[in-house]
Amino acid sequence: MSNTIWIGTRKGVFALRPDPRRRSYRLLGPQFLGHVIHHVVQDPRDPKMVLIAAKTGHLGPTVFRSVDRGRSWTEAAKPPAFRKLAGAEKPRAVARVFWLSPGHGSEKGVWYAGTAPAGLFRSSDGGDQWEPVAGFNDHPMNAQWAAGLATPDGEFLHSILVDPRDARHLYLAISIGGVFESTDGGRDWAPLNGGVAADFLPDPAVAFGHDPHRVEMHPTQPDRLYQQNHCGIYRIDRPAKAWARIGEAMPKAIGDVGFPIVLHPTDPDIAWVLPMDGTTVWPRTSIGGKPAVYQTRNGGQSWRRQARGLPPRNAWFTVLRQAMCVDNRKAPGLYFGTTAGEIWSSANGGESWRRLAQHLPEIYSVTFAI
Repeated sequence: MSNTIWIGTRKGVFALRPDPRRRSYRLLGPQFLGHVIHHVVQDPRDPKMVLIAAKTGHLGPTVFRSVDRGRSWTEAAKPPAFRKLAGAEKPRAVARVFWLSPGHGSEKGVWYAGTAPAGLFRSSDGGDQWEPVAGFNDHPMNAQWAAGLATPDGEFLHSILVDPRDARHLYLAISIGGVFESTDGGRDWAPLNGGVAADFLPDPAVAFGHDPHRVEMHPTQPDRLYQQNHCGIYRIDRPAKAWARIGEAMPKAIGDVGFPIVLHPTDPDIAWVLPMDGTTVWPRTSIGGKPAVYQTRNGGQSWRRQARGLPPRNAWFTVLRQAMCVDNRKAPGLYFGTTAGEIWSSANGGESWRRLAQHLPEIYSVTFAI
């Protein structure tokens, strides 16, 4: 059985299947043609199970499930929906199911979902029935943590992370809202934004109200987290409470604004980002039309440009927060999808790149699955 690169787009689901040596790739799809697909995630605990976070024209925001590795699909019997609160003047409604994360390795069938507006949901039956996580959605501080300070594309809950050592230890991020942590399985939460800038707020040192674009936990060293934020690149080594801005080591002409950040599967000091133009008018394109990946090999003390094979000029795309991933090989393969509908790959840790697919719809997510 081959590995799969799942691709979620503005108009459906595609997949790439590589040969064992990653020399050739077979493009499959589309499925769900015409529907918005925010995230496609295959279950590492049960590779036959695949979940899709979708926004369809007729069903609205929902989740689709496959138990045969994407050959057939069924809609969740009970998609994520906010609990109706007594006395609420305007009940919250899910506009998009945006993010999916499998639960702890010991909790087969448990999944988490993040939505827009910011909501956290849990399924214990493989994504068929979803329940609101009251400890977050109904928290006394929720109205301030998720205050509707939306990005140009909305307010999203994303980057739901489960500590592989402890199923009760969870992280999540809200754009805009910040990073939050629970140590009791989601019953209570606290902000974790010390050291992170919030340049767009009157008080840049606030406890919450930040704009994390993506947060990643290293799989072999889960006390180390990296964050690509609207206001820079950060790292934290728990139990520290404050993030360190490692993006200040990026070249000044490039800056440290972007959407994705991905980590080496075994080395916690190696990470990759793909910067975008972060000037005041927010073009959200590759800087100067010259896309490049930047890699650190020392935990963010320094960064090096990796652009061999990428377009040298006039490539005005960007890469969204879910649209970059890494595989599990000793020499990791990297993959990213662009807003221009292209998939790019490196089989040597970013040293060189080649285009695997083009002319796809705008790409929202790229995920690797065994």
